[in-house]
Amino acid sequence: MFRLYKKILLAFIILIIPAIVMAEAPNKAIFNLQDVGSTHGPYEQADKFTLSLIIGTVISAALALIGAIFLVLMLYAGYHWLTARGEEEKVEKAKDTINRAVVGLIIVVGAYAIWQFIFTELILK
Repeated sequence: MFRLYKKILLAFIILIIPAIVMAEAPNKAIFNLQDVGSTHGPYEQADKFTLSLIIGTVISAALALIGAIFLVLMLYAGYHWLTARGEEEKVEKAKDTINRAVVGLIIVVGAYAIWQFIFTELILK
């Protein structure tokens, strides 16, 4: 019976409390489909797609894909580590997968940071 109360309390905390503490009502202009794209966001006019906008969209999509791959690798390695049952070979393989995933993510984020610095500081000035 106590477990049921804990589950109800947890559901209340996760689902109800955030809805109660909303400080501001949502902007109704966001939900107006005729208004979207006219004055909001980077796509002010749909007919003016610039090269920088296209490159930015491609880079954002690539980074999202890399983040998803990182998450899948971490889940894969964590699963294998948890199911290794004390076998050192499987544990070492899982640790190696985690290390490689983290190093790969650091390299990708570092390359993006360097590109962003070069683009904003050297090319745009």
